[in-house]
Amino acid sequence: MTLRLGWFSTGGGEGSQRQRLLTATVELIRRGEMDAEIAFVFCNRERGEQDATDSFLKLAESYGIPCITFSSRQFRRDRGGALSQPGQPLPPWRAEYDAEVAKLIAERPFDVGVLIGYMLIFTPEMAARYPFINLHPAQPGGPVGTWQQVIWELIDARTKHSGVMIHLATDELDRGPVVSYCTYSLHGEALDPLWDGIGESSADELRENAGEDHPLFQEIRRTGAARELPVVIATLQAFARGRLLVEDQQVVDALGNALPGGLDLTAEVEAAIA
Repeated sequence: MTLRLGWFSTGGGEGSQRQRLLTATVELIRRGEMDAEIAFVFCNRERGEQDATDSFLKLAESYGIPCITFSSRQFRRDRGGALSQPGQPLPPWRAEYDAEVAKLIAERPFDVGVLIGYMLIFTPEMAARYPFINLHPAQPGGPVGTWQQVIWELIDARTKHSGVMIHLATDELDRGPVVSYCTYSLHGEALDPLWDGIGESSADELRENAGEDHPLFQEIRRTGAARELPVVIATLQAFARGRLLVEDQQVVDALGNALPGGLDLTAEVEAAIA
């Protein structure tokens, strides 16, 4: 049975990771290497709000993918709602917004919702309604937050390994059940001299002096980003081939056995990079 994907993104400009992931998925489908289709792209921005989003939507439409747009910013302003705050309960307007989104996508059924750069946390009601998978640039149990926050935490903790994870989206930031993941070393020929170069400096000190231009920050980002596209593609392939399923918000294998730690795709990801 063909896997039907709902693709959710806030958008990204030409050459962005979000565009590359969409393009790679479409190309695999067109080559017959993945039995799937993208039922629609949903974006929480309207055309004209940001050039990068407009570029992303234009790309999706060029592939013949229906695009559904609904501005979360305008919705919040119309209701006089407060911005969501990290670590705080979602404001009331978010449940209203997700309810409207559910209506907009109701006529386009999908098996798995793919969140690629979707900058809203789903309310519990929305997360329970559909299986949504989200990309996070850390291994299971690793740092949460944006990729920038993750890297600074890795540096501060002098972490030896990191990874990329796909998890089920819940209302708990980056802590939903693990679907799949890969891991990689944060040491080696390219990284060891950079670790040596920071001495005992804290992440805060490095951030103040060099910011994200620091060579160690840049190399960790490069190492992790190189694995994001392969782990997403390998995960979608696993769904399309029946190796992965989501039943009652639980990740299971083809035999229905629970996979509490997710599917380890490290070997497949490293082979794809090589």
